[in-house]
Amino acid sequence: MLPEDKINAEVSQIKATADPSPLGLGGFALTTFVLSIGNAQLIPLAAKPAFLGLAFFYGGLAQLLAGMQEFKKNNVFGATAFSTYGAFWLSLATLVLLESLGAINWDGHGGTALGVFLLGFTIFNTYMWLASFGTSAAVCGVFTTLEITFILLVLAEFGIISSVYGGFMGIITAAIAWYASAAGVMNSVYKRTILPVFPLEKK
Repeated sequence: MLPEDKINAEVSQIKATADPSPLGLGGFALTTFVLSIGNAQLIPLAAKPAFLGLAFFYGGLAQLLAGMQEFKKNNVFGATAFSTYGAFWLSLATLVLLESLGAINWDGHGGTALGVFLLGFTIFNTYMWLASFGTSAAVCGVFTTLEITFILLVLAEFGIISSVYGGFMGIITAAIAWYASAAGVMNSVYKRTILPVFPLEKK
């Protein structure tokens, strides 16, 4: 195959691959919503682990797979974001599960450990948030509210504030992510703009 033919074949493959971002955003939104409901203390503490199954399979595995498909779309931002947050949910779910099984003993320092865990993802989210200004207002909104959510949750884990604040901000984050996911699905199905995402990048 000639180089030009190879390039055309690669471009055709990218165009033939469906947009995985609605799946990734949907998985992120639902898992964030359920966990945030618990953090906001809108459900009993005993019901908070309800997010665990979602964290393994929807926010975790499905979002990770969406990230892998973004690599095929040549979308560095989407691939990095979905793959990382898929791994985030898988990691968090694993920590919670191991703790519940007694395999992890925080020895009274669980808040500090989770605070450092979340702080690391806050740092990651900060440069992704800056990069999101080159995407769309909808995606930028997700990363902006997620940045605030992470900061509030880090402060909560270190015992400075209540997790309620991070919980309610997480619900807002989930709502914006759901909007972006719905826009990706509906605009694709109807082949026109049903829900605008307001692109920010300069043409």
